[in-house]
Amino acid sequence: MAATPRDTIQSVPRVSQDQLDARRHEILAAARDCFARFGYEGATVRRLEDATGLSRGAIFHHFRDKESLFLAVAEDDAAAMVATVTRNGLVQVMRDLLDRAGTSDGDTAGWLGSQLEVSRRLRTDPAFAKRWAERSAAIADATRDRLQRQRDAGVLREDVPVEVLTQFLELAYDGLVLHLATGRPPGELSRVLDVVEEAVRRP
Repeated sequence: MAATPRDTIQSVPRVSQDQLDARRHEILAAARDCFARFGYEGATVRRLEDATGLSRGAIFHHFRDKESLFLAVAEDDAAAMVATVTRNGLVQVMRDLLDRAGTSDGDTAGWLGSQLEVSRRLRTDPAFAKRWAERSAAIADATRDRLQRQRDAGVLREDVPVEVLTQFLELAYDGLVLHLATGRPPGELSRVLDVVEEAVRRP
C-alpha cells in the first residue's frame, strides 16, 4: 500500500514559549557581559557569537540586529530597576547593587558595565538617546511615585519638592554606578547611603 502524505510528513517539534523566553534570557545575559567588556562598538557579532555560544542566525532570530540587542539589554535592566523602585525605592536599588558589588557576581559586573555604555551612547548617539528617553522616564516616574507615596504617608520631608528629591536620588544612583563600575572599592558607601536615605526622610 502506498504511503499517504500524512504517513510521510514528519512532525516538527514545537518550541514552547517558555523555551523561547529562556533562550532570550540566556542571550541577554551573555550579551550584557560582552557589551560591558568590549563596549558597543567592540562587541562585534563574532564576539557576541562567542559569548552566547550561538550563531548569528540564532541570535538575530530573537533580536533584529546588534542595536536591538543592546537596547533589549538596557531595557531589561531598566525594567528590573523600575520593579524594585516601585516596591522599595531607589535607595534600595543602590543598596542591592552595593551588596552584590562586594561579591564575584559576573552579572553585576556586566550590569554595571552596560550602565556605563548606556551613558556613553546617550552622549554620542542622538538616535539611541531618543529611543532611550522613554525608558529613562519610566525609572524617574517610578521614583517620583514612590516618593509621593512616602510623602502622603508622612515619611518624606515636606520642605523640598518631590521633583528635586527625585533628581537628588538619581544623582546619587549615577554616582554609585560610576564609582563601582570603574573598580573603586566600596569603602564607606553603605554609610553614605544611610546619609542619602536620611536626607529625604522627615526629621
